[in-house]
Amino acid sequence: MYCILDIETTGGQFNEEGITEIAIYKFDGHEVVDQFISLVNPEIPIQPFVVKLTGINNAMLRSAPKFFEVAKRIIEITEDCIVVAHNASFDYRILRTEFSRLGYEFKRPTLCTVELSKKLIPDQPSYSLGKLVRALGIPMADRHRASGDAMATVKLFKLLLSKDSEKEILKSLVKTEIKSGMSPKLLDIVEALPTKTGIYYIHNEKGELIYIGKSKNIKKRVNQHFTGTTSKSKKIQREVFAVTYEETGSELIALLKESEEIKINKPIYNRAQRKSIFQWALYEVLTDEGYLSLQLQKADGRKKEITSFSSIQEGKNYLFKITEKYQLCQKINGLYDTQKSCFQYKIKECNGACIQAESADDYNARVEDYLEEVQFGNQTLVVIDRGRRTEERSAVLIENGIYKGYCFYDLNYQIMNIDILKNLIIPMQNNRDTRTIIQGYLRKNKVLKVLKF
Repeated sequence: MYCILDIETTGGQFNEEGITEIAIYKFDGHEVVDQFISLVNPEIPIQPFVVKLTGINNAMLRSAPKFFEVAKRIIEITEDCIVVAHNASFDYRILRTEFSRLGYEFKRPTLCTVELSKKLIPDQPSYSLGKLVRALGIPMADRHRASGDAMATVKLFKLLLSKDSEKEILKSLVKTEIKSGMSPKLLDIVEALPTKTGIYYIHNEKGELIYIGKSKNIKKRVNQHFTGTTSKSKKIQREVFAVTYEETGSELIALLKESEEIKINKPIYNRAQRKSIFQWALYEVLTDEGYLSLQLQKADGRKKEITSFSSIQEGKNYLFKITEKYQLCQKINGLYDTQKSCFQYKIKECNGACIQAESADDYNARVEDYLEEVQFGNQTLVVIDRGRRTEERSAVLIENGIYKGYCFYDLNYQIMNIDILKNLIIPMQNNRDTRTIIQGYLRKNKVLKVLKF
């Protein structure tokens, strides 16, 4: 659990500042579950430049509670949490100073969104909260007021969690929760999980990732691990201490994240998926007669493939489908073994390329139509699909034929402005698996929209 906070102060000399306003949002990694927002009477005057910046003046604070009156609520809401702030060293120092004046030692683990942003969103011209969220297209209200700045930090932190493919933030959270005595009972773990689409992460008692999976129903899938009787399920049941998750809304993003994060984190019980899981591929081969043949073969990384499949049957089903759709020849595509014409020619669904009754040029033009549709080429396009909430959308970016990554967005201008889009994008690896996942998903599933730039 995280407590994302922002503090406004009186200004003044180091360690002599007083708090004028505090906002704390308790965040479980997915949504805000509690909050505390209050003006605070600092019992000392506010510096004039601070009044001008925040709009908070001495008159507004006369009837506000003093710090000792809100201290208990701050302790309660931050208990067993990691404190998150933009420039955390400042906010944490101010809080500790106020508590020390009361004779209480306030200690919490902290995370700074400035430091995280520099690591996960590099090369930004500025890391001030206002300029950074503007560059990311994150809407912000009540700038320089605690509640507005804290909520903007919540939205920024949510993006940073998504961009952290090595899951360092997540692992630090699990270690914190383990120290505080989180119960490892399997039933309790399952009950806390959602029935939504996303990625789940199974951790051992050291906080290490031992398994990563994806599902349309996270709770149901994890329950299957916990009730399974296979040797892998039993090992997971013995070692699991916590399960964290990330909702994606879009199944395509769940597939892409699972593929990448398994390769990066190499969990011990994901051995089969650390390497490519696509063993069969479709290749373009020119026959002696000059016809372009689409052939299903064992995947070979040295050759340029059209698309890949996890099984030969999946590949055959697909090849039959596109052979029929583009009026291609089953014999030329290796689906009908004969010395004569193919079966489709007999029922007038093939134009006779199998017996050279159709010219190679005419036949190959239809193959090229198929290749243009299925391959990204040098296209720049955005695949838009559902997001994690009703008002949110997801976007997968392919730029000049290369998969760049994905993001979530609320406002249309974030997706139409390519500079904002690139800042929002969570960078991902472009490899055979990712291309195949995207191609396979687009041919099997309907997405909301595909934008071409």
